[in-house]
Amino acid sequence: MLTKKQLDLLDFIQTRLQRDGVPPSFDEMKEALDLRSKSGIHRLITALEERGFIRRLAHRARAIEIVKLPDALADRHAARPASSAASGFAPRVIDGDRPDSPPPARPMPVQVIEAMELPVMGRIAAGVPIEAISHVSHSVTVPNSMISGRGDHYALEVRGDSMIEAGINDGDVVVIRETSTADNGDIVVALVEDQEATLKRFMRRGNTIALEAANPAYETRVYADHMVKVQGRLVGLIRTY
Repeated sequence: MLTKKQLDLLDFIQTRLQRDGVPPSFDEMKEALDLRSKSGIHRLITALEERGFIRRLAHRARAIEIVKLPDALADRHAARPASSAASGFAPRVIDGDRPDSPPPARPMPVQVIEAMELPVMGRIAAGVPIEAISHVSHSVTVPNSMISGRGDHYALEVRGDSMIEAGINDGDVVVIRETSTADNGDIVVALVEDQEATLKRFMRRGNTIALEAANPAYETRVYADHMVKVQGRLVGLIRTY
């Protein structure tokens, strides 16, 4: 089952693909669904992808492919006129010897999304740092498209709301690629003084490292660079509704 917002977004994307041949931008989606921020669109896109209705194509801007449609939407779009009508073009219809009944509609192909299991290494704080994570609590299935292909990956369950403006909510599961390096602006798993782990945005400032929250209620914490070890970089997010 899809929520109303998920159905509305899927309907809007399919309409624009039929009309223009390209999907709408995130700003256009936000305005069409009357949302206040693009983070809500990111969450809806992720939910539709997880449920197998759309696929995001890597390394291409605004690249969203419709994989399948619910029956109600499929019937609605099949009944809509061609996009040329929207531009003012009115074709003449000439009666001929066409058959009385149209040929049966071709079913839309359904793509099988390949997936793999990742270990969930406990909980990570998106707030005040908590004790370091080092044990596997369970596993989670993620689409292969979420895995970068370089290095090992693992998952963590988020606790706290300090990264909420980056679209990361309490209870989300984040997918992490193991790495010991990060660029400024990356969202990373940071181990502070070999004792506490936290999920924050990484910023290097000279000989110090700032771990920035994405929530004005939390202050930026600055440490000497030897006090912080990067244990992985965020590459994906899973949300259960």
